[in-house]
Amino acid sequence: MIFRRGSYISPAMSTVIDQASRERRTLRHPEKADRDDTPVARKPPWIRVKAPTSRGYFETRAIVRANGLNTVCEEAACPNIGECWAERHATMMIMGEVCTRACGFCNVRTGLPAPLDEDEPRRVAQAVATLGLKHVVITSVDRDDLADGGAAHFARTITAIRDTTPATTIEVLVPDFLRKPGAIETVMASRPDVLNHNLETVPRLYLTIRPGARYYASLRLLERAKELVPSGFSKSGLMAGLGESREEIMQVMDDLRIAGVDFLTIGQYLQPTRKHAPVARFWTPEEFARLEQIARAKGFLMVSASPLTRSSYHADVDFRALQNARASA
Repeated sequence: MIFRRGSYISPAMSTVIDQASRERRTLRHPEKADRDDTPVARKPPWIRVKAPTSRGYFETRAIVRANGLNTVCEEAACPNIGECWAERHATMMIMGEVCTRACGFCNVRTGLPAPLDEDEPRRVAQAVATLGLKHVVITSVDRDDLADGGAAHFARTITAIRDTTPATTIEVLVPDFLRKPGAIETVMASRPDVLNHNLETVPRLYLTIRPGARYYASLRLLERAKELVPSGFSKSGLMAGLGESREEIMQVMDDLRIAGVDFLTIGQYLQPTRKHAPVARFWTPEEFARLEQIARAKGFLMVSASPLTRSSYHADVDFRALQNARASA
């Protein structure tokens, strides 16, 4: 018998049992396992939220579980889950819970995803009906393994919701569909009410924060969505606290306006684990209020900027405000 660190090798059977590899596969973020730990900064008072305990929260969780669905609320460890789920506002995450990207900020698992679940669109639609949602946000993991990046699955999900609850307005938060020709065209052909794609951060930080993405490709996707459906709403979001400057955020605002984006969200980045990108600093509520003023002055129809703002936070209320803003423009 031959022993090696973390392994046992039997010459007779030529079988390798690598315990270290087995443990590595069970990690939520195996690609980050070898990174140095970064202390998680203590959150300021304006960031802290209460643990979810409401009846509505548990009812929403039960409906999500009963339909075998994933939510970005849980997978991304959203701090607003207690408040949103108390109102039955869950953001559905389709195409599985494993992402093909390894972004420095994201708590969603990384790895090789399972094949698409063809029945998922029907179950999402059923959950939307059971929850009684007037407005729903549908997002997904990145699926670089699929020829269309999952665009057709988005379209099928939109169609299923429309067939089940025609009055429900639909917002999709899509990946960048990098090197997936025709993908955004497929999604927009299903006519979502809002097309959202988050730039997440400023161009200078893409190499460390969104290494699998390209800033100008994401901008072009947003611009293309508006070209395809000029009457639709487009939306994008940024995180503050990763080391960007206010001037860099203002430049991203200008880029988004050139791309025709209607709605901008800006929230505080929160470090999910010690292996993720550290928080460079916590922006104050007053600084977020100033960013909102600047963005509105640049011509966005809607802006939501606060420490706890997330892409789908208060999405139903914001959509109605977005419609009113356009009507009165």
